[in-house]
Amino acid sequence: MQTNGRPPGGGESKAADVRPGLTLATVALVQFMVSLDLSVVNVGLPRIGAGLGFAPLGLTWVVHAYALAFGGLLLLGGKAADRYGRRRVLLLGLGLFGAASLAGGLAQAPGQLVAARAAQGAGAAALAPAALALLTAAFPEGRARVRAFGIWSATNAAGGALGVLIGGVLTQYAGWRWVMFVNAPMAAAALALAWRGAPAGRPAARAGRPDVLGAALATAGVALLVFGVVRTDRHPWGSAATLGTLAAAAALLAAFVLVERTTRREPLLRLGLLANRSVAGVNAFYLLFGAAMASSFYFMSLYLQQVLGHGAALTGAMFVPFTLGVVAGSVLAVRLGYRLAPRTLLVAGGLLTAAGFAWFGLISADGSFAADVLWPSLVTSVGFGLCLGPAVSVATAGVAPGETGTASALLNSSRQIGASIGLAALGTAAHDRTGPIVTPQTLNDGYALGFTLGAVLLAAAALVALAVLRRVVPPSPAAAAPARVARKDAPA
Repeated sequence: MQTNGRPPGGGESKAADVRPGLTLATVALVQFMVSLDLSVVNVGLPRIGAGLGFAPLGLTWVVHAYALAFGGLLLLGGKAADRYGRRRVLLLGLGLFGAASLAGGLAQAPGQLVAARAAQGAGAAALAPAALALLTAAFPEGRARVRAFGIWSATNAAGGALGVLIGGVLTQYAGWRWVMFVNAPMAAAALALAWRGAPAGRPAARAGRPDVLGAALATAGVALLVFGVVRTDRHPWGSAATLGTLAAAAALLAAFVLVERTTRREPLLRLGLLANRSVAGVNAFYLLFGAAMASSFYFMSLYLQQVLGHGAALTGAMFVPFTLGVVAGSVLAVRLGYRLAPRTLLVAGGLLTAAGFAWFGLISADGSFAADVLWPSLVTSVGFGLCLGPAVSVATAGVAPGETGTASALLNSSRQIGASIGLAALGTAAHDRTGPIVTPQTLNDGYALGFTLGAVLLAAAALVALAVLRRVVPPSPAAAAPARVARKDAPA
């Protein structure tokens, strides 16, 4: 007889182990924290740079270090969750994430903060796929799955958008170090909830040791790729330094593919998984989507502070409409998900977000929040919210139980790697447009170009969804019956 939802020695895949409501609450809190950490530092970047002595482009590594470690190690984290148990890996990731947050708040030099951000990313790479795999197991199909992923996407989006508000308030009134410290109590709360809410048991897959060499090659290759793009401010695209760096990155990534095909260990990524058309299509969509969205927070935060001259706290408050729009879009995705195929929602959301970015591209140096930020924020955020839940649902649908952690990790990895490469590429393009003479007008011109290029990426993402993803019939009301029965029989 179970009393806590964690039977001794039970398998993670058994329905009796799953407490859907508590699992959903755990995963929602974890995802909120991870998303918040992606954006909470953005508003504080100017003061972080001044406080620790960062160079202008070097400051972007506060963002890159987290995104690269997160994206590069996600596949290893997902494989570890499948092999060693989702609950165990989730708890380990939360502990590392909280400790790294404290270390970042205590940093005294740029290198120390960048290292702490990388450690945060490593912790997030362990906890994010484990949490998402738990959610996939708790809600395998039907209307309950649509609703669960809608709640997940709302908390995901709310964390990213509210992170800007929280970061602004903390930066202005408590100091920039608190944008790091704030994660520690959240990680502790998530750890306590996960201890009770995440089902324990034997892992679904234990075929061999995970491929650590593959993880090292993938992370190093992506890091070198981003480094090469970022350095184009000093070394032109056609220079020997840039071409050599990019060639080395390509060689490392090619070596990763070779290792995955020939390793005697359990592959980090079974390449056959990418033969699944839905998995391949939605990951390409998320790669482009992540490249655009990461740069939007960065550009808009700097536009509001360095061009329009607003303070950090007010800048954070100006992101509230974006937060509300994303939540509204996520709720709308749940309602429409009962009637429309996920592909339709991804195409519509991608095009709507692209339209918002194109509107952002019209910002002016003498503009205002109401004219240049508010309305395009609402258009962008609703489109963003429409995409989140359907993308995750498509990425894990039809995947074998032993690979749900890997599939979840692959999707998150695509977004984070896209975010890092996108921020590097669009940030470099904006920096080039700004030129050597920095004024509000030249900064505005650079940020406007970044937004316009982001609109192109989002339009391409919508085209990928339309051309690659298959049309799937949305869940009927009858499909929810098994999920409701499972929830009724599950222990409270």
